[in-house]
Amino acid sequence: MRIGELSRTTGVSVPTIKFYVREGLLPAGELTSPNQASYGETHVRRLRLIRALMDVGGLSVAAVREVIVAVDDSERPVHKVLGAAASRLVPRYGHEPGAGMEEARERVADLIAERGWHTHEGGPAAEALATALAALEDAGHGAFTEVLGAYADAAERVARVDLEYVAHHVAREEVVESVVVGTVLGDAIFSALRRIAHADASDRAFGRTT
Repeated sequence: MRIGELSRTTGVSVPTIKFYVREGLLPAGELTSPNQASYGETHVRRLRLIRALMDVGGLSVAAVREVIVAVDDSERPVHKVLGAAASRLVPRYGHEPGAGMEEARERVADLIAERGWHTHEGGPAAEALATALAALEDAGHGAFTEVLGAYADAAERVARVDLEYVAHHVAREEVVESVVVGTVLGDAIFSALRRIAHADASDRAFGRTT
């Protein structure tokens, strides 16, 4: 297909497609003449991945390039490719260093060890969790960590469901796209379900009279 058809198929404008090619996010089309190039399904799939990373994941061009490099590295295990994508989706929070933050990091490291999770205790997700725990302590709700185990149980169940969904996809790019979309939209779905469950639990605990 020509670049115009590629644009119509994917909904990505021609100037944007050319920009992605210049930035190394999208491979150039196969030249059929000095001024014409042909594109295929590989380009369609790659454009959809780029849009998922940017529109759903909120990644910058530089961050997308890093994920694309991981996807194109055929020697890199799928687990590592997923890690490269997922780590870019974790929020980064600024927090002043101090005793509270160090204690929170130790609590996160202990949690990871206790549950036998195969993950890096200094990674972006662990740091985000430590920041949240430190903020709870600062707000006078440090006791909230008493329910951290229950949250971890729920997170494990959700993670298993997520990966079962991803396992149905074969192509590496489709796997990464599933992780991006599933993580971002899955967070929104889980948050909404939690709010609904909160409303029900509140009504049962405090709203009903006998």
